[in-house]
Amino acid sequence: MTTRLTPASLQIIQHEADIAARRLIRKLRLPYDDLADLRQELLVDLIARLPAFDPKRGSLGAFAGIVMANRAARIAHKVKRERRLYGAVPTSLDETLPKGDGATRGDFVSEEDGLSAYFGQPADAFADVERRLDVARGLGTLDPDDGALCAALSRTTIDRLAGGGRGARSSLYRRVKDIRLALLAAGLRAA
Repeated sequence: MTTRLTPASLQIIQHEADIAARRLIRKLRLPYDDLADLRQELLVDLIARLPAFDPKRGSLGAFAGIVMANRAARIAHKVKRERRLYGAVPTSLDETLPKGDGATRGDFVSEEDGLSAYFGQPADAFADVERRLDVARGLGTLDPDDGALCAALSRTTIDRLAGGGRGARSSLYRRVKDIRLALLAAGLRAA
C-alpha cells in the first residue's frame, strides 16, 4: 500500500528517528557526532519499509517506532560485534609510541600477529612460495594422465567423472589412492 506522507507524518517519523538515535547514542556510549548518521540510517530503513504500513492496523508513529527499534537493535549488535573484534577504542598502527624514538605501533607487529593471520590467512610469504614449489615438484613426478585427473578433480567430483565416461568409480578411487601415495613419497602430505 502506498502511503502519502504529509508534513505532520514527516514530523512524526523524524521525531521517532531522533528518539531511537539518541537512545542508541546513550546505550552504546557513541560519540554525539554519530547522531545524524544514525538518524539517517534509521530513516532510510523506515522509508524502505513504509509500503508495508497499514493505517487500519495502527498509527504511523507506532509503526515507525517498531521498525526503528528493530533497526536500532541490529545496529547495536553490529557495534558490539565490532567492539569485541577490534576493541572499544580502535588504535592506529601509525600512532607513535611514547618513549619510542619515533617508532609506531605497526613497527612492533609481526606478520604472524597481523590482521591476515588473525583471520586465518597464511602470513609467511616464504613458506607459501616453498609450498608452491613443493607442489609443483610433486605434481611433476606424476604421470600426465594422473595430472589430468587431479586437474579434473579440482573442478568436479569422482561421481561426475565416472558418469562422463572417464572410467569406473572404483578405478578412479584406486587411481586417487595411488596418486596420494605417490605424492606422499615425494614429500607432500595432505593439507
